Amino acid sequence: MALKFGVLALVEAKPGKEQDVWDFLEAGRAVVDEEPQTRTWYAFRVDEKTFGIFDTFETEEGRQAHLGGAIPAALAEHGPSLLANDPDIRLIELIAVK
Repeated sequence: MALKFGVLALVEAKPGKEQDVWDFLEAGRAVVDEEPQTRTWYAFRVDEKTFGIFDTFETEEGRQAHLGGAIPAALAEHGPSLLANDPDIRLIELIAVK
């Protein structure tokens, strides 16, 4: 089955919390390893204070399972102490994948 669905989330760390956001995202890999419908998951840094997550899924059901899972719950719980503002979360449709 082809990858058709994705989630792109960008977050901005509060001043002085950049390493904490890095560590939070790094620890997220173990969580998504337990999500069989999350086909790919990337945590990345854009600049000194901006970080992101990009995930892909074969089905909308897989994407919704992820959105209702542990990573978004942890982000909701820890976000206020780590992030300068609410995450910018976008549901995307993949056009082409290699």
